Amino acid sequence: MALDKKTRQAYIKRLKPMLSEKRFEHSLNVAAEAVKLAKKCGADVEKAETAGLLHDILKDTPADKQLKIISDFGIIMTDVELSAKRFLHAISGAVYIRTELGIDDPEIFDAVRYHTTGRKNMSLLEKVIFIADFISKDRDYPGVEDMRKAAYKNLDKAIVEGIAFTISDLAKNRDVIVTDSVDAYNDAVWAVKYGK
Repeated sequence: MALDKKTRQAYIKRLKPMLSEKRFEHSLNVAAEAVKLAKKCGADVEKAETAGLLHDILKDTPADKQLKIISDFGIIMTDVELSAKRFLHAISGAVYIRTELGIDDPEIFDAVRYHTTGRKNMSLLEKVIFIADFISKDRDYPGVEDMRKAAYKNLDKAIVEGIAFTISDLAKNRDVIVTDSVDAYNDAVWAVKYGK
């Protein structure tokens, strides 16, 4: 069952002024894709829509403010995590939706928290949000159509491709690769090759 109209509107009202127009449209697109994937895979549709809408809520917030939110919540980050600035919004966003929006659902928290890096033993909802972010209709990168097809055949195969793309991009730019991404990649490869 999808989000009720009143709750959805409340989230949108909070989200819109926090994001650029492009990022706001992306969030709507990820939510729509997450709903489709959730229906296909048997994940909770309401939670998928919620996490999809809110996954980038702090993406346009300055890094110092994000770090303060994370620190105030008591999360201690490793040096590698601290140097991976492009992933901060996932951690701070998860904290924000819990503390400021009152969304205390651990599945939604984790889906937002790990939507950029993935991690070992991702839940079905985490996988749905991770992939929805990769394949939403606004995405336009080489191979996106193949990713879209893969997502509706096998989420783990799509995760392998998504993380391989991310790791390759990070390595090309000589950026750090967080351990969660390596673990998520190995976990998904294992699931594809050997089943779980």
